[in-house]
Amino acid sequence: MRAVTRLLYEGKAKQVFATDERDVVRIHFKDDATALDGKKRGTIEGKGAVNARVSAVFFEYLAGRGVATHYLGMAGDRDLLARRVTIIPLEVVVRNVAAGSLAKRLGWEEGRPVAPPIVELYLKDDALGDPLINHYHVRALAVASDGERQRLEETALAVNGLLVPFLSRKGLRLIDFKLEFGRDAGGDILLADELSPDTCRLWDSDSGYRMDKDRFRRDLGGVADAYQEVLRRLEGGESDAVAGAGRGDPQAGSA
Repeated sequence: MRAVTRLLYEGKAKQVFATDERDVVRIHFKDDATALDGKKRGTIEGKGAVNARVSAVFFEYLAGRGVATHYLGMAGDRDLLARRVTIIPLEVVVRNVAAGSLAKRLGWEEGRPVAPPIVELYLKDDALGDPLINHYHVRALAVASDGERQRLEETALAVNGLLVPFLSRKGLRLIDFKLEFGRDAGGDILLADELSPDTCRLWDSDSGYRMDKDRFRRDLGGVADAYQEVLRRLEGGESDAVAGAGRGDPQAGSA
């Protein structure tokens, strides 16, 4: 068991602690929830434990198929052990279906399929509201080389190609998701942060019922139950759909 030594970083949903092993950190997932660039705040009971376990499932699945990640294992019910990385300040978003800000920007109806998938880059900067940027901005900001940026995009599309069929088998439709990457002590780029209902839009394949952070963001209710249902499906147990899943959701609001 690696002992925690000090807090390195605290964000909206997680705390990152140094351990007595130089290149290993412990990531603690909180129940805190934020949306709309921090304007909306709340607590989702049990969210931290669910997101830690969901992230573990995803990281293990991807690592088994050749994707290099920072994940080392679970540590308790809501903590992950991970390789220590320096996060590249880019959020890489892959969109398979129009929803949220993409639908709003392009005037598309939510639920419209996007083929091939769209890859977007956002500057990871809370003070600026994580603005959408392009390749020229990445070069001007010098946050990643052209080769690194291309690698991030290609890895994100590869992750999408793995997760879409995996989630489909679980009765889930992967609408879009956000990835973050970091450089380890040797300079290698690893998939980092988390993959969870906080960072992925997931809809029930049959009903379109939203099973992700949009339930909190749009005041749809049933947030904790939806997160728990995602975990139950990913861990392979037979389970019923969450209450109301057969009715679908109102297409209210966007984010």
